[in-house]
Amino acid sequence: MYANLIECDQLQTILSGSERGDNIVIFDCRHDLINPDYGKNAFSEKHIVGALFASIDDDLSTARNGNNGRHPLPTREKFCAWLGENGVDNNTQVIAYDDAGGVYGSRLWWMLRWVGHDACAVLHGGIKAWEASNGNLTSIPSGPRKTSIFDCNPRDIAVDVASVIKNIQTKEMLVVDARANDRFHGKNEMIDPVGGHIPGAVNRFFKNNLDEQGRFLPADELRKAFLDLAGTMDTSSLIHQCGSGISACHNILAMDIAGLAPGKLYPGSWSEWVSDDQRPVATD
Repeated sequence: MYANLIECDQLQTILSGSERGDNIVIFDCRHDLINPDYGKNAFSEKHIVGALFASIDDDLSTARNGNNGRHPLPTREKFCAWLGENGVDNNTQVIAYDDAGGVYGSRLWWMLRWVGHDACAVLHGGIKAWEASNGNLTSIPSGPRKTSIFDCNPRDIAVDVASVIKNIQTKEMLVVDARANDRFHGKNEMIDPVGGHIPGAVNRFFKNNLDEQGRFLPADELRKAFLDLAGTMDTSSLIHQCGSGISACHNILAMDIAGLAPGKLYPGSWSEWVSDDQRPVATD
């Protein structure tokens, strides 16, 4: 079982070996926050042979209502039904990939943890590394997979906005914001209507988890970085957030790679937080 990262050579071995059977499903999670059609278009142009497309907006999120953030989570029931429709059961090895250092693949990875499934890994280096390793690509859509039944085993790894509001006073948990530092400080905000951060939060830009080649830093480096960030707080007491609950999953994946208990996700994140102007905003 691959439970956080899988290397290109490992995936190639699985795909070319007799042990593959029908028990692996690959999802292309490519996305662009500014260009919603990018993922589907990129998938149509080329994707890993056999991969299915997972839309961040349509499959890994539910409808927005103006108060629940830009990428609100679907219900567990709806997500598990989607998994089954795509041939994923509770024994399936799931592989997620993108072309952005794993930030979108990590959303699917976290959601599978959320419903109790550990056998999910993000392809290290994404489709760029796959192509560089001479992995097979195609523009031909994959045929429909035999549907399965995925039984949900819920895990308590998410918090709602009420919990985050309460935590401002209790300080029982530490909020970690995965956005770029300028957005964290309320500068150059071009996506959400208000800049800044949740009072008491600290900043860990998700791209700091990666090296210059877009691959995750060694586990020991990630471990030191997050332990330093947490300070005296146990890492299981972290609340991860970002703009809309996407890049925060990258920090959670990085902590898992480092062998740390990563804490919980605030799925609504900043885009939900600022939908109510009565919620406090800090820029310091």
